[in-house]
Amino acid sequence: MPVFEGLPLGRIHVVRSAAQVEFASQALAEARVIGFDTESRPTFTRGAVSEGPHVVQFATLEHAFIVQVGAATPLAFLKSVLESTGIVKVGFGLKSDRDLLRTKLGIRVGESVDLVHAIRRLGYRQEVGVKAAVAIFLARRLQKSRSATTSNWALPSLRPSQLLYAANDAYAALKVFEALGIPCADLLADGG
Repeated sequence: MPVFEGLPLGRIHVVRSAAQVEFASQALAEARVIGFDTESRPTFTRGAVSEGPHVVQFATLEHAFIVQVGAATPLAFLKSVLESTGIVKVGFGLKSDRDLLRTKLGIRVGESVDLVHAIRRLGYRQEVGVKAAVAIFLARRLQKSRSATTSNWALPSLRPSQLLYAANDAYAALKVFEALGIPCADLLADGG
């Protein structure tokens, strides 16, 4: 199967400055449906509780926006995008993302579609994650490096491999949503 072509580094933006917040806000509002995911530093001991999310990522068809959660988090920006009812966030397994965002940042995710549920509506009995969905609906192979998956997402400066991984998880969700061709209104009415 051909490799899924994600967004290149030049289209992945780490949102920190006021100008970056303004650019991201405009791009996300214009898109109206965006890919969404979070990353947390993994815990390697039994019973350990995640302190995440450490990264929140959004993607349009043209750009990805990475927000690191820490002392300098543009919280007003995150809150406006995540709580928006005018921007639909699509992703896989969103329950844990919603819970972590509410617990850590007090943010309640607005309009969203969990693609796990959308795909289940199509008759798939097993839970289909992003990697399988890319294979099924896009006939592409999404490469997910274990070293990126289990890397330290709480680093002050993310490595290029982390930026690509995070951005393209959100971008892949958006591309799968687009391939499904199910109107947003139908999925939102079903609780997405």
